[in-house]
Amino acid sequence: MQTKPNILPSLKLVLSFFVLLSLNAVKAQPFLKAHPHINPYRYEIVKEMTFDNGAVTSASPLASMVGAAMMKDGGNAFDAAIATQLSLAVVFPGAGNIGGGGFMLARKANGELIGIDYREAAPSKASRDMYLDEKGDPIPEKSTRGTTASGIPGSIAGIISTHAYAKLPFAKLIEPAIEFAEFGYVISEREAKGLNSEKANFLKHSSAPSAFTQKEVWKAGDTLIQPELAATLKRIQKNGLAGFYEGETAAYIVKEMGHTGGYITLEDLKKYTPKFRKPLEFDYKGHHIISFAPPSSGGILIAQMMQMIAPFNVEKMGLNTLESVSLMVEAQRRAYADRAEHMGDPDYWKVPTKTLISNSYAQARMSDYKAGEAGSSKTTLAGQVHESEQTTHFSVIDKEGNMVAITTTLNDTYGNKTIVAGAGFLLNNEMDDFSIKPGVPNMYGALGGEANAIQPGKRMLSSMTPTLVTVNNKPYISIGTPGGTTIPNQVYEGLVNIIDHKMSIKQAIDATRFHHQWIPDVIAVESDFPEDIENGLKAMGYKTMRRGKFGRMDGIQISAQGKRVAAGDKRGDDSVAGY
Repeated sequence: MQTKPNILPSLKLVLSFFVLLSLNAVKAQPFLKAHPHINPYRYEIVKEMTFDNGAVTSASPLASMVGAAMMKDGGNAFDAAIATQLSLAVVFPGAGNIGGGGFMLARKANGELIGIDYREAAPSKASRDMYLDEKGDPIPEKSTRGTTASGIPGSIAGIISTHAYAKLPFAKLIEPAIEFAEFGYVISEREAKGLNSEKANFLKHSSAPSAFTQKEVWKAGDTLIQPELAATLKRIQKNGLAGFYEGETAAYIVKEMGHTGGYITLEDLKKYTPKFRKPLEFDYKGHHIISFAPPSSGGILIAQMMQMIAPFNVEKMGLNTLESVSLMVEAQRRAYADRAEHMGDPDYWKVPTKTLISNSYAQARMSDYKAGEAGSSKTTLAGQVHESEQTTHFSVIDKEGNMVAITTTLNDTYGNKTIVAGAGFLLNNEMDDFSIKPGVPNMYGALGGEANAIQPGKRMLSSMTPTLVTVNNKPYISIGTPGGTTIPNQVYEGLVNIIDHKMSIKQAIDATRFHHQWIPDVIAVESDFPEDIENGLKAMGYKTMRRGKFGRMDGIQISAQGKRVAAGDKRGDDSVAGY
């Protein structure tokens, strides 16, 4: 490692619990015993570092260190990704999960592209109007809280499908997660606040108390032990898919459904299968961009937006100027209008992907753009074609040049707030990502229509946008972020920051963000967005809204010298690791 790490002050979260661990407990932790530098009771957040071989960046220091250790132990980027994802399910419970779903995008060192869709699916009992009352109005919280909001989880099926490309035994890759769950890890102040704020919801929407509700008030430095989750992970370690989708774990899930009238059955779980999707590809100013296909909307959106602005000299316009922001917002407006009209699960709806990502279509969509003048979502509608906010992202690049970008989600923070009794994990509320009624926005304000209507077995439209970049057919960037419908715009802005504004990956990730999604017709900006630019946008006729931070982007960039430059977002506890 040639560069000095930018390390935040150590969390210094040390408990007497660690000192008092019995000899038997230590012996029961083979992974942690073999990797003493990974200490779940004392760890640091590392925001940026350059590595000679492999690198991982994720929402948790512990998960990133686990992924890096797997590569150092002889595994590849896929091994690291699996171990990181499973660890996140324990140490980042607000979004890391085994009760949700996600997308895995990869480019192998030989150039082969892989896209695994393990998005949640609608249960067999689902129906188009399942969340409407007798008057045809949405029933409050039915699609967002409790088991009625849950789609069939896909995470474990996706992880096991990914293992086909790994080198190490699956039992080894899941072991760190088991140890973190069984013997605990120290939580940060951010995590303590999250658990405290959701305690009432956990108790209301779950059939029994859980590890999350065992304390009256959580504080930084407390140790969170999750014995039921550890037992679930051990069943998966022993039985693979059947350890989750059948047997004891499946029975726990179905029993929990009965608490608040959920829809998932044993047969739904047994039948769930991940799907392989051909990744989307397009070019932007000498860079080849690879992203995820429907049921992700993200790949199409960034392809549209980046090609819409490609003819303009964005570099000369400058970062976050009136000229560049208004141009990029008008691309966002047009792309998100298409999202509402044309995008859904391609197995149930003919998504005109080829047309939507074509350069000719992008230029046609911008034909009515007028520089210096605010557009309107009343007049800008979907184009004519003929053919969460809690998610988590992590990126991995290994020594050989295999690149992996994975985004997973429970949808809202802590999903539908239901912890499966006996199994110890949270369920998702992804059913809200369907269009429960045309013209009615979901929790993120996104509209949808027939393309994203509810059907049994159908996957709901997603904003997750795991993305890879190559230059001259060589690996260059792995990047992604959480943030609900803001995800595609974050990736779009991050890539423009790197490619057009020549920023480092850390600068690009930390830069202030803005977001427009067609409806509502307003530009949301982060709290540190330049006030003079916001006032200028208002003078042009835009409506703006200041809001808190959105997203927690993570990425890895390969330098001209072949080093892995890893960066974690300033907005969270995100951390990098490698060797």
